[in-house]
Amino acid sequence: MRIPTRSLCLAAVLLPGVVAAQTHDASQDAEIQRLRQTVELLTARIQALESGQGSSLSAATAPATPAPVAVVPSTPGTVSVPAAPLQAATPTALTVPESPLPQRDTFDEDDQATARVDNEVPPGDDLDGFFVIPGTGTWLRLGGYAKLDAMFDSGDAGVTDEFVPSSIPVDGGRDSSRFNMHARQTRLTIEGRRDTGAGQLRFLVQNDFFGSGGSYGYRLRHAWGQLGNTYVGFGWSAFMDLDSGPDTLDFAGPPASPFARLASVRQYFPLGNGNQIILAAEHRAPELQFSGVTQRSRTAAPNLVLAARHEAGWGSLQASGLLRYLAYDSAQDSNEGSDSATAGGLALSGTWGGGDNGDYVVFGAVGGEGIAAFLGDLGGLNLDGIVDPQGELKLLQQYGGWVGYTHHWSQRWRSTLTYSRLYLEREDLLDPSVFRRSDYAAANIVWQPAPSWSWGAELLYGKLQEQSRDSGDVFRLQTALKYDFVK
Repeated sequence: MRIPTRSLCLAAVLLPGVVAAQTHDASQDAEIQRLRQTVELLTARIQALESGQGSSLSAATAPATPAPVAVVPSTPGTVSVPAAPLQAATPTALTVPESPLPQRDTFDEDDQATARVDNEVPPGDDLDGFFVIPGTGTWLRLGGYAKLDAMFDSGDAGVTDEFVPSSIPVDGGRDSSRFNMHARQTRLTIEGRRDTGAGQLRFLVQNDFFGSGGSYGYRLRHAWGQLGNTYVGFGWSAFMDLDSGPDTLDFAGPPASPFARLASVRQYFPLGNGNQIILAAEHRAPELQFSGVTQRSRTAAPNLVLAARHEAGWGSLQASGLLRYLAYDSAQDSNEGSDSATAGGLALSGTWGGGDNGDYVVFGAVGGEGIAAFLGDLGGLNLDGIVDPQGELKLLQQYGGWVGYTHHWSQRWRSTLTYSRLYLEREDLLDPSVFRRSDYAAANIVWQPAPSWSWGAELLYGKLQEQSRDSGDVFRLQTALKYDFVK
């Protein structure tokens, strides 16, 4: 119901007289002061509605709706006043620290799902799409995208739905071209944020359809929460630097880049001026090759990650260290023994440039012993170490690097060149048919006429060399169309 402005003005004029008539009654003075504040609030709201401002306020900036109030029954000689609100007022804004990193577009958007110090907003994220749950302080956003990939291979590439050089066959299949098309990278993301007395809480749940149980099996990608600077859940390893990933249409990306999603607990330590320390304990089981039939790997301790990171307007630089304890056991009635070893590795990665459609470079290098489970091209191949016939656990060495360069032809067109190489050299321990080296190269062009959808085409080349020095290679032409749910 609209209250006439003249009635409000009349009430405002009469109030001083009421105050003068009851100067000796302190309780009545307090009630009148509350009534005066109510009149002023209603007057301001009426003026906003008459000026047309009320319809243009967004969910993030509109004044909070007054909480429901109860009216206290009046008695002779008293004035009825609003009682205490029945529930807390809905928050009017979502306040999140901004990342100092420059914005850069990526086709896979994996950097948007990574945790960050102080729960910073990922670069380029304007928090569009968040809405508050009424009566709470929690903000939610439903995001993700639908993506269709179509690819033509010059021969047998091994893995069909993504480009993994370690799976390329060495013998045969080179002249048997293949075509494939799928939408398995389509993903749905649920993100929540809220302010608490202990800092801001952010949680994220995301899935895609690269799981088992059929060609489009549901797979959990992320399920984690971060309160302030404490992270717990399932998601990217702290050993990774998602900002240093090149902009490829290919789902797998550079073979040498650290890649692992796992359960972990993590703590960020902000040091100021863009500097931070990251400490994490993670679960990743040893991936070993055995000479005995009863030998099994054993997880005896968490994997530990210590990283130092710097972020600025020019980009970022991160140095990460990984420490692992690998072990195996045999059946109790077996004489195949048991053993353990300490493994670890280092990674250095970074970005330079970007922002306002500027060109940028990403790069990284990694090396160590017993870290194959954390590398994109070697995860799942049981190449952390090998148990020799004498029962001794010997670690395998892995090292490699990657570089990517993105150039913006215009506001809507961009291209990225990527190259990566990864090594594993222990021919004295391994079978001649085991992985020794992989090469990966990609060149693409992406058209993004609107923030909500993108199209791209990419030419990929992969080569696998075995310990025997036999090799196989393949070319892939891939095109992709992506529609973002919220952007």
